[in-house]
Amino acid sequence: MRRNTFVQTLAATALLTGIAGFSGFAQAQAPVDLQFYYPVAVGGPIAKTIDGFAEGFMKENPGIKVTPIYAGTYQETIVKALTAHKSGTPPVTSVLLSTDMFTLIDEDAIAPFDNFAKTPEDKAWMASFYKAFMANSQTGGKTWGIPFQRSTVVMYWNKELFKEAGLDPNKAPTTWAELKDAATKLTKKDASGKTTQYGIQIPSSGFPYWLFQTLTTPNDAILANDAGTQVKFDDPKVIEALQFWVDLGKAGIHPPGVVEWGTTPKDFFEKKAAIIYTTTGNLTNIKANAKFDFGVGMIPGNKRKGSPTGGGNFYIFKKSTPAQQEAAFKFAKWVTQPERAAQWSMETGYVAVSQAAYETPALKKYGQDFPAALVARDQLPVSVAEFSTHDNQRVTKALNDGLQAALTGTKTPAQAMQDAQKEADRILRAYK
Repeated sequence: MRRNTFVQTLAATALLTGIAGFSGFAQAQAPVDLQFYYPVAVGGPIAKTIDGFAEGFMKENPGIKVTPIYAGTYQETIVKALTAHKSGTPPVTSVLLSTDMFTLIDEDAIAPFDNFAKTPEDKAWMASFYKAFMANSQTGGKTWGIPFQRSTVVMYWNKELFKEAGLDPNKAPTTWAELKDAATKLTKKDASGKTTQYGIQIPSSGFPYWLFQTLTTPNDAILANDAGTQVKFDDPKVIEALQFWVDLGKAGIHPPGVVEWGTTPKDFFEKKAAIIYTTTGNLTNIKANAKFDFGVGMIPGNKRKGSPTGGGNFYIFKKSTPAQQEAAFKFAKWVTQPERAAQWSMETGYVAVSQAAYETPALKKYGQDFPAALVARDQLPVSVAEFSTHDNQRVTKALNDGLQAALTGTKTPAQAMQDAQKEADRILRAYK
């Protein structure tokens, strides 16, 4: 009897040990799922490069399974990410606008990267990014976003059309006065008086506030404070910048009304616009599709030079498991290493996010062969943070609505900015 009991106990123990051992083995082997949302805001084979990064990372890290999910535009991606966060199933990581930082903090959606930087190597990596990109990535002494697909706005011009207009094709306008003069000479009309080619085109859909910063910054105006709690839409220098934009349209050298962000490169390809403002993230797209020689230059200045930074950062969602968050940190660190940051810059046109990337042999040679790729980087010392506040979507909408009201002529620039200021003050009252 005692022997039978001993054997039964031994068998049960062995069974339990076996089950536990098998469970432990299975757990050890199960990969960490890393769901990764990303947006696409420019032309070119972005998804192919992203998929290649995911495959390369998984080869080196077989314990992590990365699933890249194209989530639409930046605006669509933030909506999907926050909806998923509120339903309890957010992505583990996502690339979202750097300007979404305050909103994501307000929603208690993300964890700071500082929580995962444990080694001197980790901390050196976090200190390796251009300071201009960290202005929209840090607040309150913490780093909430890691720069990835970052940019500045640059100016593209058609050198053939410059020659036809009697302008030096290798000399871009550097001031507002030179820009207006060149745009006047570049504008063409047909026999009926219809404009067939505009001298200058600045898009005002998609990211109107961002393109507006290419005018407010050179006019020495900053739209928001660093804490994201106060805006200055009714600053006389801001109104003056908007008046300049409106006056380009009134002069007939800029398209009237709201100009589409998405079709602006196409208008450039089709010679409907001789000069355009758009992101350096469109550089590879324009290089591949422009059937003419073109130039890339810094944004023309007025009281000073300057352009806003822009683009997307990596964020880590705090409702993920600790293992998933560690995996997301590892993935962001891997993707932004100098060699891959250089590859991403060459394949897209985005600014490589660190000086070390520009010192890689591949990007160094690319910059020597194609100097236009360095313009956005060289503009960083005079660049300012992209406009961002708490409750960013609503405050930005107030500004965008005001800009479009002025550009379509339903309000004067002064009235449009004063109304936008009142609405922003009302929204931001809760954060002061």
